[in-house]
Amino acid sequence: MSLINPEEILNILPHRYPFLLVDRVIEFIPGDRLVAIKNVSFNEPHFQGHFPGNPVMPGVLILEAMAQAGALFASYTDSETMKDRLVYFMTIDRVRFRKPVVPGDQLRLVLTLAKRRRDIWRFVGKAYVGEDLVSEALLMAMTRVNGGAESNDAKTGE
Repeated sequence: MSLINPEEILNILPHRYPFLLVDRVIEFIPGDRLVAIKNVSFNEPHFQGHFPGNPVMPGVLILEAMAQAGALFASYTDSETMKDRLVYFMTIDRVRFRKPVVPGDQLRLVLTLAKRRRDIWRFVGKAYVGEDLVSEALLMAMTRVNGGAESNDAKTGE
């Protein structure tokens, strides 16, 4: 079952193939928790070089998938405020990679809200394959108005 389908994800996230790393959202509790799925496929371009003969999903892409799930969390938690805004990844702390993620795995991304103060969001992110915890991190993101034109107009007063 998909709570937030791929078309809705494309309407929220600015990412596109090969950098869109969330396939669907299967659970969402506003202001509390979001669970998203990333199906890991051998066809993804990073597996050609990471590592030939022993493909492993790069840890930085697991973190990016968590960050994208966090952006969906923010967008769906506060949809009115988030209109015309993008979520920018600011910091990661306490990152741990516990097991490799390989083609054929289904990555389950669990994001829990740790704290929110206006435009700043802090999440606890955990990534699982089956019941195994494969990665975890504390993520911080900020939201900003999408598009440079509005920012430039505000600066110039036009």
